[in-house]
Amino acid sequence: MQRPEDAGLTRERPFDPRRTCLLLVDTQNVVWNPDVAARLPEFDAVVRDTVLPNLKRLVAGFRAAGAEVMYTVMENLTKDGRDRSLDYKLSNFFIAKGSWDAKVFDALAPGEDEIVIPKTSSGVFNSTNIEYVLRNIGIDTLVVTGFLTDQCVDHTLRDAADRGFYPVCVSDACATHTPDRHAAALNAFGGYCRTLGTAELLEHLAMSSRGAASSD
Repeated sequence: MQRPEDAGLTRERPFDPRRTCLLLVDTQNVVWNPDVAARLPEFDAVVRDTVLPNLKRLVAGFRAAGAEVMYTVMENLTKDGRDRSLDYKLSNFFIAKGSWDAKVFDALAPGEDEIVIPKTSSGVFNSTNIEYVLRNIGIDTLVVTGFLTDQCVDHTLRDAADRGFYPVCVSDACATHTPDRHAAALNAFGGYCRTLGTAELLEHLAMSSRGAASSD
């Protein structure tokens, strides 16, 4: 028989701004640029009209609440990319160190004291020290956004769950190349996380922020 404290756990819990981190996954130039827009007009429209505005709202809301905002980008750690995962090498996936491709969108530029973690695999927990960093900051809830829903976002959410975090997916602040792929991914990893829309998440965060302020 399981312990009562374990049986009582739930994903439906308040957001403590001091223990919650907004993670923007691969919100970088290689993922969305004029060439990508020309090849994938449907994806471009979703990013431009929905995802980017929602990401801006989330970043502003988290900053206002005093919560952590963190970024991870695909970027080689070495000039010749020898540090990349085997999968990245087999896929000929090469994001040069310090390149324009590796840079976060100007519209979502990190603040001067916000962390940007380069990764060389689809799962940020597998190729970086992000877990160590999150534990040091005192984070227990990871809000995951960005690209692509069915690749790096998916991998990040599942790994966060397995490593003892409360993962949250913001369904209208992430995207992949087609709506069908996006919907299939949300359905596939839904059991690993809580799924909210941008407006609902920001409302929960604001309520928690007011509660935290009144208790101090």
